Amino acid sequence: MSPARRANEILPGLALTAAVALLAYAAEHVEVGLLGGRWIESLVLAIALGILVCTIKPLKPAMKPGIDFSAKFLLEIAIVLLGASISLSAIRGAGVWLIAGIAIVVVLSIAATYLIGRALGLPPKLATLIACGNSICGNSAIVAVAPVIEADSQEIAAALAFTAVLGIAAVFLLPLFYFHFGMSVPQYGTLAGLTVYAVPQVLAATAPVGLLAVQTGTLVKLVRVLMLGPVIFLLGILTKAEASGSDERNGHHHSLVPWFICGFLGLMALRSFGLIPDALVTPMETVSGILTVIAMAALGLSVNIRSVAHAGGRVIAAATLSLLTLGAISYGLILALQIQ
Repeated sequence: MSPARRANEILPGLALTAAVALLAYAAEHVEVGLLGGRWIESLVLAIALGILVCTIKPLKPAMKPGIDFSAKFLLEIAIVLLGASISLSAIRGAGVWLIAGIAIVVVLSIAATYLIGRALGLPPKLATLIACGNSICGNSAIVAVAPVIEADSQEIAAALAFTAVLGIAAVFLLPLFYFHFGMSVPQYGTLAGLTVYAVPQVLAATAPVGLLAVQTGTLVKLVRVLMLGPVIFLLGILTKAEASGSDERNGHHHSLVPWFICGFLGLMALRSFGLIPDALVTPMETVSGILTVIAMAALGLSVNIRSVAHAGGRVIAAATLSLLTLGAISYGLILALQIQ
């Protein structure tokens, strides 16, 4: 496809997501004027407005390429640029113990969630998809794990639907822990990084608390994302997949670390070595924030609340209990490591 044709294909959906993002900024401005503060950030408002638009009137197919472009590529660029705001000095305190603790949380959460799903009568593969989605990185984990365990389309659809809905619910509810339960900024950032499903949702959940929370949550979340490789490898062994599927599994191994995470770490390294001038850091943060709000609008436009009705109550219960279990385990790690 030629660049011009690709641009024409993307433009309608991109214009819609930009319009929703602009409306979110306007709503935030009105909020500040009326209430004297940003009680709900533009990131979260963009998600909510996108969902509202998609639920009230289903979007035309012509909108999908631009929405997908905004939700994926623009967000990836935003995450890469965010790396410029983080230097090694900002994460030096994390240490080996926190990294080991994150790995332990992921393993315990997968095991506990799988047992919850099975106790509620879910099939083993659906329980595994929900466990991996909740414990690692939401939809990305579900899509990566599904072919390894040979899950069918109905199981994948059910897991994806509820992961999307619960992930957005977590973005709205998690800030309450900071504002009403006396958590410190590092504690909240760690909790968000450990519990929220996807990197963009971590950004949305931590933005109301400040840049330190965003940085902490993003770094913790990136460690969780990197757990996807070992988990897929172990699941491949446990399910004894046939040799004919080995090439497909190997393809997943090669793409376990997305390019935008490499870019994020690359800019973080450049900032740590002083190779990014301070004068560029603030503009890069601003562009990252704008692109993230546009991506959040696209994320909202991709979720139709009516899809919740297509899955049973047992899936709702399993996914919800899974999220609560992950939160409890994560908070236990924060206490055990005495994060202040």
